Amino acid sequence: MVHEAHSPAEKRADAVRTTEAPVPAFARDRVFGWILAIAGFVSWIAACTLTLERLEIYKDPNYVTSCDISPWVSCGTVMQTHQAELFGFPNPLIGVAGFAVVAAIGVTLISGARMPRWYFAGLQTGITLAMVMICWLWFQALYVIHVLCPYCMVVWAMMIVLFVYTTARNIIHGVIPAPTGLQRFLAEWHWVVAAVLAVLCAGSILFAFADAFFG
Repeated sequence: MVHEAHSPAEKRADAVRTTEAPVPAFARDRVFGWILAIAGFVSWIAACTLTLERLEIYKDPNYVTSCDISPWVSCGTVMQTHQAELFGFPNPLIGVAGFAVVAAIGVTLISGARMPRWYFAGLQTGITLAMVMICWLWFQALYVIHVLCPYCMVVWAMMIVLFVYTTARNIIHGVIPAPTGLQRFLAEWHWVVAAVLAVLCAGSILFAFADAFFG
């Protein structure tokens, strides 16, 4: 049996497929969809809870929220600061809408839908803007207000996951242009990046509230 010779272009394509590293599990659409769906849903629940608590404070200024644990841990105290209404309305309302969209995108990917490149670029933009806002709120809570909100900290943790995994996924797939070395690093060590950010966040809380933890 005689085999037809491959053209030079086909040979180059075969070489690329042979040497190209396989896409890591988390960067595959369905697995990435689960990450979006779970993190988005958990954050959405936290945002909804904060919204309901804020409505109770509107009705009764003396209302004690479910997370008013101590002078250092009090959602009610945080909610009554100007930082809690960055755009003139309660910040959790942004989370209620935004995290619902993230969870919906996750479910769509789980179902097997194929999204175009621009769709993931839009997701990256939204996640990045949300991360910037979360970093600002983190700084305000720790170093300006000096009061923690447990539900906010849940959102902080979920945003670290969403930001790291969305960015890593988009770099690996070429949505964000990056050197091959960075793509390989994120393919193998994405979880280390997320873990380091989580530890740094936890450490900052520990040091900022040393008096509360260590007396």
